[in-house]
Amino acid sequence: MPTGPGDVLALIRAGEATTRGALLERTGLSRMTLSRRVDGLLSAGLVVDDGGAGTSSGRRARLLGFNADHSRVVAVAVDTTHARIALTDLLGRPVAVEEIVVDVTDGPAPTLAAISAATTALLAQTDTAVSGVCGFGLSIPGPVDPLTGRPNQPPMMPGWDGYPMADEVAAALPGIPVLTANDADAAAIGEDRTRDSATRAMCLLKVATGIGTGIIIDGRPYRGLDGGAGDIGHVRLRDHPDALCQCGARGCLAAVASGRAVAAKLRERGIPAQSGRDVGRLVAHGNAEAGQLTREAGQLIGEVLATVVCVLNPEVVVVGGAMSSAPLLAGLRETLYRLTPARATRHLSLEMGRLGDDAAVVGLAHAVVDEVFSAAAVNARLGT
Repeated sequence: MPTGPGDVLALIRAGEATTRGALLERTGLSRMTLSRRVDGLLSAGLVVDDGGAGTSSGRRARLLGFNADHSRVVAVAVDTTHARIALTDLLGRPVAVEEIVVDVTDGPAPTLAAISAATTALLAQTDTAVSGVCGFGLSIPGPVDPLTGRPNQPPMMPGWDGYPMADEVAAALPGIPVLTANDADAAAIGEDRTRDSATRAMCLLKVATGIGTGIIIDGRPYRGLDGGAGDIGHVRLRDHPDALCQCGARGCLAAVASGRAVAAKLRERGIPAQSGRDVGRLVAHGNAEAGQLTREAGQLIGEVLATVVCVLNPEVVVVGGAMSSAPLLAGLRETLYRLTPARATRHLSLEMGRLGDDAAVVGLAHAVVDEVFSAAAVNARLGT
């Protein structure tokens, strides 16, 4: 295996080898060469050494760890009506969070300008220099082409198709590399990385103003050919041919079961609601009609999710987004398990997300760190 400093760091970050002895065994390097690698990482501030403090019976081996405070990550999760901006450490833990109101239907230029201004203000408030930020992660509620990093015909975002989001942010915050992603993909990474144990296959279902899924296979996001994997919100339902979707088609799952659709049904009953967030708040405050409509939405989503489960055979489906709630989970269970064979669900865990509103920003932070501190990137920076 390659044994540059980046490869040594990769073993330390993964927890596979956290002492010099373990690193010698895993890499096959000589003691002198390994010492140079580790000393280079320590000098660069990428690794910290706990000093080997032990008990009264003696010293233990000195543990090496990834330095979470080496630099910071800016992670911005854009939703249809707001953006969550987080400053995180290199383990994805938010150290400062700000939310701003945006409307993605206004188009990319004003939305990204507002995000750049709010990010600059957040850095100033936290006394964080731009030079102390290693990367910027940006997610949007629509498909993102993994090759170009640009939106790929996002149904709810007029004017965004093919827009150079990363270039615009980089121009406003020069010197910071920018990574872009779909919001459900980012949230899936966040939930996956903070689980107690690794999964071979995981699906995150995000139900908010829209509906989407993020797919993790063997620890890596699966985005499909052009970023459209998991876009279940625009699967057509046979029993709802007249429901008009934001994408312009009729019968889409999002047209009848998304937060926007449930909010419209609540308004028809005289209950003010505009978005999935509003629906989620009503459910949290015990509104019976919001709870019932959310449960019915879950039943419809479960019909489509059943196919996803049969195709992917995941270990876990995590339910996130603004409408994540007990009524939604109950509705999902009612149809998902009824429409799938017992074999497909006998080991399946269907559960609520743990990170709430932070799922996407945590996932973005991990994605940025994986890229900026990859073995190849660190080897190029420190030499092999």
